[in-house]
Amino acid sequence: MLNKIRSLGLQGIYGYEVTAECDLAGGLPNFDIVGLPDAAVKEARERVRAAIKNSGFSFPVGRITVNLAPANLRKSGTVYDLPILVGILSAGGQLCWEDTDCAFVGELSLGGALRPVVGMLPMALAAKAAGVKRLYVPKSSAAEATIAGGLEVYPVETVEQLAAHLAGDVPISPAPPWQGAATAQPLPDFSEVRGQEQVKRALEIAAAGGHNLAMIGPPGSGKSMLARRLPSILPPLNRREALEATQVHSVMGLTSQEQPLLTARPFRAPHHTISSVGMAGGGNPYPKPGEISLAHHGVLFLDEMPEFHKDVLEVLRQPMEEGKISVVRAAGTESYPSRFMLVCAMNPCKCGWYGHPSGRCRCTPGEVKKYLGKLSGPLLDRIDLFAQVPPLEFSNLADRSPGESSASVRARVVQARERQEARFGPDGPACNAEMGQEEIRQFCALDGAGQAVMQGAYTHMGLTARSYDRILRVARTIADLDGAETIAAAHLAEAIQYRESEYFQR
Repeated sequence: MLNKIRSLGLQGIYGYEVTAECDLAGGLPNFDIVGLPDAAVKEARERVRAAIKNSGFSFPVGRITVNLAPANLRKSGTVYDLPILVGILSAGGQLCWEDTDCAFVGELSLGGALRPVVGMLPMALAAKAAGVKRLYVPKSSAAEATIAGGLEVYPVETVEQLAAHLAGDVPISPAPPWQGAATAQPLPDFSEVRGQEQVKRALEIAAAGGHNLAMIGPPGSGKSMLARRLPSILPPLNRREALEATQVHSVMGLTSQEQPLLTARPFRAPHHTISSVGMAGGGNPYPKPGEISLAHHGVLFLDEMPEFHKDVLEVLRQPMEEGKISVVRAAGTESYPSRFMLVCAMNPCKCGWYGHPSGRCRCTPGEVKKYLGKLSGPLLDRIDLFAQVPPLEFSNLADRSPGESSASVRARVVQARERQEARFGPDGPACNAEMGQEEIRQFCALDGAGQAVMQGAYTHMGLTARSYDRILRVARTIADLDGAETIAAAHLAEAIQYRESEYFQR
């Protein structure tokens, strides 16, 4: 007896349809799973066997063959436990039902209870694209599955409950669509920061246009404090961005039943001891997304950037330009999104006090050059804004009056982003930092005064073609914050002053 059950699988961060073909035949007892299964899939034999017996059913005696099609794609994880069980019971006549528009996903316990699986959102999106109408998933994964929309998601707790539903005895009610958290987690506010008005302005420009930012200053000047307040002024995620970012977090098991969808932009701050694989993605036996993909549509914060290994920093170069990364490993090739804002903080030297008025720095010029030399020219060329973070004066620390709140700054950022969305349209770049050559030519045209300012900067600063384009993108963002239709010379001059720090001009 042959029975086919629809299911879903994961390849990278995207789902695809899988058919579990279950065949029962006479002969010596044997249970085989084919279709390029990994160790976790092969172990489904013991989980399914125990779950069937402990749920009140009889495990068939004979030869059982399960094929997970398409057989040319590797299958991994525990998501196939439930479809294999349903296929075996249906092929043996212990479950009688007819529904070709449904699919099953879930891990089984030995007692027949269903456990959550990772990657539920991308699999639900794949089910929707494949024409599945009804999706049976573990109860704790149901909220995430409803985010895909267009599906009836049935939350299943046990095999007995599922059998009663399929037989029409005790129907399971579909899970209601997830509506989102009632209250958002409070974020650190800009009003708590003393002084540093120029750096706050640079952060506002970076948030408004999605630009990369580097902050350079001595220890204790507030670099990390400012960076961790950046999420409080970023614009909210739209639905497309939220789905894309959540898919990455879902396959890494970073979503929860209470919060299955990202409602705030990711903020990733890996330690400087991270490896290049941890940053870019990879690993064994199958490649996994790295920090740059977990920061998709959000912020990647590198504190003490020169302390990171050089190979870790260099893997950032291509993703910063293309917004994606292809990870090639022996087990396969995967492509992950990586459209992030790079925000980095660094000291001007190893001890951190180079150029400080106290004169406490004891680093030689050679040591300073070697320390900053860890950052390659091509990497620095991809950073849009350089902000000096000077040491705070006593008057700034003694001043207890609150500064401008994140809410007011965010309002200006959101207005600037709305102007960009209206300019580019639904199919264009998401922000100014993503503009291509066509958009730069169309929306970053300079008048005579602007051309003169740009020519002088290009000649005296030794700019590259890439840095020239990045200055234009930043100037366009400054103009958007001002509500200007065109880039004025003042906007261009402000963009140029953020272009490069004096520490990298030596």
